[in-house]
Amino acid sequence: MDIIAKYVENRTFITRGDSNHWVPVDTSAGTDAASTPMEMVLMALATCSGLDVVHVLEKRRVQLDDLEVQVSGERAEDHPRVYTDIHTKYVFTSPDLKEKDAQRAIDLSHDTYCSVSKMLESTAEITSEFEIHRPEDSG
Repeated sequence: MDIIAKYVENRTFITRGDSNHWVPVDTSAGTDAASTPMEMVLMALATCSGLDVVHVLEKRRVQLDDLEVQVSGERAEDHPRVYTDIHTKYVFTSPDLKEKDAQRAIDLSHDTYCSVSKMLESTAEITSEFEIHRPEDSG
């Protein structure tokens, strides 16, 4: 995999990977035009794990109407300010998802499939929780 990061101005870059999609990246001291690199790390975790969970549940033939993955992270005080604590919350909407299946899909993602999770666990404690909403609950 190859990535290009091209400096634009005022601490803002545009980046492109093998997928050939341009993504802006900024810093809090930049133009405030895009997400920061550390925000993107958590976004990568949320989407990597979310894709795994969806795939596992599809194989189990679970009807998944919606999934939101919320991630919060705490960083070290000293540089390089890595993430030390990360919490993921999965909010499912499904008429037939069982708690044990949700937990199993999350565990498989964090323990086996999600490469982002595996990289982050060397510096951060990663915890998770989930909620299951039924379609009729959304009122």
